[in-house]
Amino acid sequence: MNDDQSAYGLWVLVVLNSAIFIMFAYSFFKPATARDWRTFGAFSAFIVALFVEMYGFPLTIYLLSGWLQTNYPGLDILSHDSGHLWSTLLGEKGDPHFGFLHIASYIFLAFGFILLSNAWRVLYHAQRSKTLATTGPYARIRHPQYVAFVMILLGFLLQWPTLLTLLMFPVLLVMYGRLARTEEVDMRALFGQTYARYARVTPRFIPRLSRPDAAPN
Repeated sequence: MNDDQSAYGLWVLVVLNSAIFIMFAYSFFKPATARDWRTFGAFSAFIVALFVEMYGFPLTIYLLSGWLQTNYPGLDILSHDSGHLWSTLLGEKGDPHFGFLHIASYIFLAFGFILLSNAWRVLYHAQRSKTLATTGPYARIRHPQYVAFVMILLGFLLQWPTLLTLLMFPVLLVMYGRLARTEEVDMRALFGQTYARYARVTPRFIPRLSRPDAAPN
């Protein structure tokens, strides 16, 4: 095993990458309420945990080192490429950055940030005018921002899985689901029958193949 010292211990990269993605998400999400900050805080914790293992200390690789060396002899577990565990487990050869799952991760990340940006723009104008957000992504699903966060998290998991982020992912799914339902209670209290009609024709998280038949008045 060759000890690639430059692959980890790069704490400057941990800080820079975490800050870039967190600030990028913040620029689109703009948390204002306590609920928003909980959503954004959970996302930020996931990002920090990811980059700590990607560039700082490879905890997952360390914990699995014995199993990896037994089942994948000759694998340099301290190289950066080995951190792309899906590539290793699937027996892929060559640069993992060009593998199917890695390319899929970029697609999830791109669509996630695009959806987050578009959803925030619609929500911002709706909040300014004190109306219900029902256009853009909100015409297809009731909670596009939560869906966007999940797409981004899934993109990172496809690219660089770790034990901690794999454990955090289902917890975050439950958290976002509960926040969405709490948000709906508030919207029903604020907009009454307008929101009830909107909710009847607009799915919560997964859009229908066809567009809604009717829009709320």
